[in-house]
Amino acid sequence: MQITTPEQLYKTIGKNVAKYRKEKGLSQLDLSLQMGYKSVSVVSGAEIYYNGKHFNLEHLLKISQILDVDISEFLKP
Repeated sequence: MQITTPEQLYKTIGKNVAKYRKEKGLSQLDLSLQMGYKSVSVVSGAEIYYNGKHFNLEHLLKISQILDVDISEFLKP
């Protein structure tokens, strides 16, 4: 799949974050709490690109450190 729009990129990132989060056995709440949030809204919305919600660079840096995954893995189609 060729990523051609920002929306496609955000959807790809969200799917990859969900994949690696599940591989590490973390729930959306677990990841949210470790990122410093009190609810799952940031993670749950961004994983499925709900209403245009997406992860920003700070989110991706934190997630990569929490999941021990190279940040570039989130960008791969």
